[in-house]
Amino acid sequence: MSVRISEVTAAMDAVAEDVRTSFGSLSETQLNWKPAEKSWSVGQCLDHIIKTNHEFDPEFERLASGNRKNSFWEHWSPFTGMGGRFLVNAVKTDSKKAKAPSKSIVPPSDIDADIVNRFVEHMADVNRKVEACSGVDLQKTVVTSPFLSVLTYKFDDALSVLVEHSKRHVRQAKRVMEEDGFPR
Repeated sequence: MSVRISEVTAAMDAVAEDVRTSFGSLSETQLNWKPAEKSWSVGQCLDHIIKTNHEFDPEFERLASGNRKNSFWEHWSPFTGMGGRFLVNAVKTDSKKAKAPSKSIVPPSDIDADIVNRFVEHMADVNRKVEACSGVDLQKTVVTSPFLSVLTYKFDDALSVLVEHSKRHVRQAKRVMEEDGFPR
């Protein structure tokens, strides 16, 4: 397994452990509390990460098969490097609030109390999928966003987005717990 793949899976393990430590003892009421009507709860932040990561499952399967080739657009898109840098920077910073790019990844209002365990299991599953792609050339393999078909980026950038997007929403969930009115 490459050093980069090991770095990514270690980062995802660290996110999962942070979630277990930070939110594992919260009640269902605490997991579903929202500071405002249009804000997300801790549980919704975690559910959103799971839903978003699942959008990449078909690509992980194709990459792990060893038979996947870049499409014509992925091979020739002049925006690939820029698209990857844009996405990585967008999810690394918390200053800009962004709408979810698809309704399919917007979490429901009420999240089951087992969300923390489901999240930890999900992250282990994502790591297995990432490890299955260890033979992929991270720089030459270009993937297409599952949310915007003209947006392409290197697989290496996709891995960075995977990690940074997860961290971003965990930070968001922690801010929910710091809000006045959070049930103690």
